[in-house]
Amino acid sequence: MTPAITLEELLVWNQESAAYWKSHLDANPKLLELPCGIGGTATVQDFVKHIWGVELRWAQRLAVLPVADLKDMPAGPLDALFDLHLKAVKIFRGLLADPAKSWEETMRFDLPFLPPEAQTMSRRKLLGHALFHSQRHWAQLGTLVRTAGFPSKFKGDLIFTQALL
Repeated sequence: MTPAITLEELLVWNQESAAYWKSHLDANPKLLELPCGIGGTATVQDFVKHIWGVELRWAQRLAVLPVADLKDMPAGPLDALFDLHLKAVKIFRGLLADPAKSWEETMRFDLPFLPPEAQTMSRRKLLGHALFHSQRHWAQLGTLVRTAGFPSKFKGDLIFTQALL
C-alpha cells in the first residue's frame, strides 16, 4: 500500500465537512446572518455560497463543462447552496471513477486571480486545490462562529476524518 493520501479519500473528508456544516447551519439558521467579510462576502450565507459555488466551478472546469457564473447561482436557501456541493461531488466522483482520466494531464486557466506561472496545472493539482479550498474556508468559518459566541465543535482536521485509518 502506498503511503499517499488519495484524492478519493480527500473527497470523503470534504463531504464529511460539508455535511457537518449543512447540519450545523440547519440547526442554527441565525448563523447564516452573521457578518463575515471573508473573500468579499457579507454574511456567512454568502460565504457558504462562495465555498460550494467555487467547488462546483472547479469541478466544471476539471470536467471541461460550461462553468456557471457565481452571479447566476442561488443566494439561498441553504438547501439550494448545498445542492451546488452535491453537483460538484457528482462531477468529481465521475471523474475519479473514469479509468481513462490522466490525472497528470495539464490544463491551462487564464483566470485573473492566477499569475501566469500558476495558470497551467495538472488535473490532480486542480482537484486537490478544490478540496483544500473548501477545507480551509470551513476552518475559517469555525473560527468566525466561535469568536461570534457560537462554538461549532467542528473537527475539520484530517486526523478526525473517517476516510482514513
